[in-house]
Amino acid sequence: MTPTYSATGRQRRLFVPVPAGPVPPAPPPQDTPIYRDLLRTWADRGRTLPGHHDPEWIRLAAPWDDSGGFSVPRDPRGDGR
Repeated sequence: MTPTYSATGRQRRLFVPVPAGPVPPAPPPQDTPIYRDLLRTWADRGRTLPGHHDPEWIRLAAPWDDSGGFSVPRDPRGDGR
């Protein structure tokens, strides 16, 4: 197979100027209208929204506290099931 470029010869370097001051952050992308309507519908129904804090998930995923969480009832017959 023949290479499509020359491995020998002079290599060109391209220098790109860098701005002197801080670069302002890019504005956040705007949601499309159908996505905005979907988020509004979900919010109106009390559902979790992408990218927003979900207090119920935080509560459910928190480490279990042994001082009063759920308990497993013992088998009343004592047959080990």
